[in-house]
Amino acid sequence: MHLYKKVHFIGIGGISMSALAKILISNGVEVSGSDITETPIVTELRSMGSKIAIPHCYECIENPDIIVYTSAIKDDNPEMVAARDKGIELVERATMVGNIMRAYAMPVAVAGTHGKTTTTSMMAYTMIESDLDPTVMVGGELDILGGNLRIGKGAHMVTEACEYCRNFLQFAPKIGMILNIEADHLDYYKDLDDVIDAFSSFSNLLPKDGTLVINGDDANCIKASKSAVCNVITVGIKNGDYKAENITYDKFGYPSFDVVKNGNTIMHLTLNVVGEHNIYNSLCAIAASLAMTDNTNAIKSGLEKFTGTKRRFEKKGEVDGILVVDDYAHHPTEIRATLSAVKKIQSGNVWCVFQPHTYTRTKTLFDDFADALADAQNLIIADIYAAREKDTGLVHARDLAGAIDGAAYISGFENIAEYFMKNAKEGDIILTMGAGDIFKVGELILQKR
Repeated sequence: MHLYKKVHFIGIGGISMSALAKILISNGVEVSGSDITETPIVTELRSMGSKIAIPHCYECIENPDIIVYTSAIKDDNPEMVAARDKGIELVERATMVGNIMRAYAMPVAVAGTHGKTTTTSMMAYTMIESDLDPTVMVGGELDILGGNLRIGKGAHMVTEACEYCRNFLQFAPKIGMILNIEADHLDYYKDLDDVIDAFSSFSNLLPKDGTLVINGDDANCIKASKSAVCNVITVGIKNGDYKAENITYDKFGYPSFDVVKNGNTIMHLTLNVVGEHNIYNSLCAIAASLAMTDNTNAIKSGLEKFTGTKRRFEKKGEVDGILVVDDYAHHPTEIRATLSAVKKIQSGNVWCVFQPHTYTRTKTLFDDFADALADAQNLIIADIYAAREKDTGLVHARDLAGAIDGAAYISGFENIAEYFMKNAKEGDIILTMGAGDIFKVGELILQKR
């Protein structure tokens, strides 16, 4: 990593920032940083030779070549002030990711409204199984990595490419994926057309000798890829160069299917993750992997070994014959996919709690949320998880509950857990959904039973 000699991270203890710091350290870069509290991640980075200040301070900015920050860091942060005073270059995290990608011969970026973490994780498995020794950065914890990062010695790198604030346009992929495109992050984007335009710009990042894999059943993906100059490969169930055919599901909701390339069956695949959406994710992973290696046996083996990431239809445990499942679904399409998957599991009643994520998303997609959640059994709506936003008073969780027949609003995780504990019976499933901290409900149930 000859790009820099010294790099400073403001907020180095974050899961994504620390991953970048570790990659640089492993490549001989002198890394320093700061954060607001001591954490195990900070301790680990110090053990790797990084000099870290707690808390942020003006004086800890010495003479780095560049300073990396995230959107959570405000302009009046003392280190931001010091950087400007000293004329040191400041870059946002996504820019640094792009700079690191340029140091690899075969960087892979996984984009899409839904499924980025899962598909990046699938790619990690196929690339490791194919002996490509990749560097991997993923947005969830993965058993094969022992966390969210793998630092490889090969020429390959794979990472998620988030469209929020057009961050992924700072990336430099040789292979790209667009899993799907829908209206989301509408606190930043004007509308769906604006989102599609961002993905179109992402498509244009791929060089002429690069490869873009897209969902051939998604009209928005087709539209976004029109101006791409690289090789475009489509995948799908209805349409695609790579198609899933003869799909079946077992009693646990796991799909099996033939993978057909231009009319020829190249493998039969049985996934250990549930749902039709994961058929699409795996097809994208197969097409992207085959752009790097012709080892179909290794690709098949990697995908069949993949059992999911944390918070993606994660089976948290079982108590008194009741299965507790947690899922990150926080967009109407993701909710539909999760509810469809849970229906394929042969079991009793499903008790579901959904925690809306951000006021903007809840307000903008209100009707779509109500429609998607109408299929949920025994539905509870928890308080909205604010994330980066403030409560404007324009929407409340009880409004969403009121728009769905049979749904109820309950405030407080303890109260929700108590409700489920009183009503769920052996053979039932308790499903917690949302991108916030709703998983704590399941943990309360498992602790108290």
